[in-house]
Amino acid sequence: MTDIRLLSPSIINKIAAGEVIERPASVVKELMENSVDAGARRIDVAVEKGGSELVRVADDGGGIKPDQLPLAVASHATSKIASADDLFDVRTLGFRGEALASIAEISQLLLRSRHRDEPAGYQLEVRGGQAGEVTPCGCPVGTVLEVRQLFFNTPVRRKFLRATQTEMGHVTEAFIRIALVHPQVHFTLQHNDRSVYDLPAVDSWRERIVTFFGGEIGQSLIPVASDDGQIRWTGYVADPNYSRANNRMQYFFLNGRHIRDRSLQHALGEAYRGLLTSGRYPIAFFRLEMPADLVDVNVHPTKLEVRFQDGGRIYSQLLSALRQKFLGTDLTARVKPTPLPADADPAGALDPARSAQHRDELVQWAQGQLQGKPAPAGPAIQDAGSRAEPWHPAGAPSPATATRLPLDFDRAAGRAPPFRPFPDGGFAARGTPAAAPQPELGPAERGEPAHGEAGPPARPPAAHLHAAFQPAAGLQVHNRYLITENEDGVVIIDQHALHERILYEQLREKIQAGALEKQRLLVPEPVSMPPAEAAAALEAKEILAQLGIEIEPFGGDTILVSTYPAMLANFDPHEILRQIVEQLMTGGSVPERRDLLDEMLHMISCKAAIKAGDRLTPDEIASLLQQRHHYRDTHHCPHGRPTALVFTREELDKRFKRT
Repeated sequence: MTDIRLLSPSIINKIAAGEVIERPASVVKELMENSVDAGARRIDVAVEKGGSELVRVADDGGGIKPDQLPLAVASHATSKIASADDLFDVRTLGFRGEALASIAEISQLLLRSRHRDEPAGYQLEVRGGQAGEVTPCGCPVGTVLEVRQLFFNTPVRRKFLRATQTEMGHVTEAFIRIALVHPQVHFTLQHNDRSVYDLPAVDSWRERIVTFFGGEIGQSLIPVASDDGQIRWTGYVADPNYSRANNRMQYFFLNGRHIRDRSLQHALGEAYRGLLTSGRYPIAFFRLEMPADLVDVNVHPTKLEVRFQDGGRIYSQLLSALRQKFLGTDLTARVKPTPLPADADPAGALDPARSAQHRDELVQWAQGQLQGKPAPAGPAIQDAGSRAEPWHPAGAPSPATATRLPLDFDRAAGRAPPFRPFPDGGFAARGTPAAAPQPELGPAERGEPAHGEAGPPARPPAAHLHAAFQPAAGLQVHNRYLITENEDGVVIIDQHALHERILYEQLREKIQAGALEKQRLLVPEPVSMPPAEAAAALEAKEILAQLGIEIEPFGGDTILVSTYPAMLANFDPHEILRQIVEQLMTGGSVPERRDLLDEMLHMISCKAAIKAGDRLTPDEIASLLQQRHHYRDTHHCPHGRPTALVFTREELDKRFKRT
């Protein structure tokens, strides 16, 4: 057995450097944090070749006294803690005393500093851990650190550095994480003598966010705040219409320190459940402020991970704040303005003469609609990727009326079952269409003069046309979209997505109240499945029962279905059960009960909802539009797709060159 020996200070520092200094970006992070801790109001960062040749950080902080310069680069020497108790009350970004010693061990380091009480500055050079003499130099109050030839004496580590562009990307991210959360400090970043960022101090955190991520993200930000007297959350989340394919734009800062925490990311994802499609991640910027003794920041060499004393409390506070904010925020998708060429025809590609002719035909139809005259076919509204169909006001006779499938056909056979309002105004997938209750119109709404007033002059034909196209009643286009209006502009609604959300919310409410309609089959339906799938179904028996699907083993690999959700009565139990089992077995791990139930609700509401291609009656359209305001989150379907798009008046005016 080899003798045990003490490691030399040089080897110890190289080991520490391997944990703390992964690449040039790590140097940038550690030096910038020291500058922030020194009270700097301006921090200038300059790098060459992605930081592998030079990292230079200069600040106007308090500076270092000349007799303490050697201690600054010594291992585990720091001014930020004095006792073990201080480790549990850390109020600075740096505190371990490893960074400068580790950097000096694997680079050529030059440290210049002038303390605010000194008439001149002093400098110290360290090469591969070997420090020289402290000598006088000229410099302003503050500190300048130059790190050259990183990993010059550890060639294996240097060999693993990536291309300059890649390393510069990591440097930029490290710079952003610190500059983002300290808007009161003026930051600059240069690469190879080219300015990358010049960020003057600002009072608004939103302004600093916009500087980094652009005005489009800035306009989408929703402010969120929560304060329970001890733990305080402030920050912004982006509208669900703005998301990313990864979680890299989720920034969490704890007392000014950038952290990564899976629990907080999970809370953020839960708040966006049903607002984003699968594979998309929300954008968020949060500052968490709490007493330092409620968190342990000394659990990770690079201080990215922390340990909260009461993580559940912080999780719940964030989730609750986000959900309350979303409930009070209109998250309906709005069409992004698109600049048009100066010579573009914003009104569309229809021939002007043909458009005028069709308009006159529509006016004539509007005037005679009570006599049952058919609407002209006219030009069609085009839907990308589908054939053109005439558009018609709700309730207007359509040329396709004689051939369309009625809603009372069996959808299980490829046709749509009817749906009708629930007693509370919702929709079911059984029964016959019923008219939605219509509010009684007053004299003004009916166009009648008030008592003692003269009646308005006779309206021209165009006014009759406007009355025929009242958006409150809704228009159906291509048997898949509904058109209405709100105070912002024109709203185009996906009828399937909206109905799916309404059914989902109704199902969830009924399950929570234990009042989900289900029907018992006269003869239980046997379903044969592979052994693994049958076992998965029986294991989820209790969850299935909540959905109105009661099953029992029948021997072998056969399962008996004895009850079934009423709204799925027109669907084959074999198909529904197999699709549910597929979800049970997706991913190779057992999903949480809540997630599984939620996924099943998604599937059932999707199956039972009206489909694109289903022609709706005027009463059905009116009822569907009414329900849009009776349930929460109707701006998105359960899968996260928007149910509606808003074309604002401003955008329409721009398109029609009214501005």
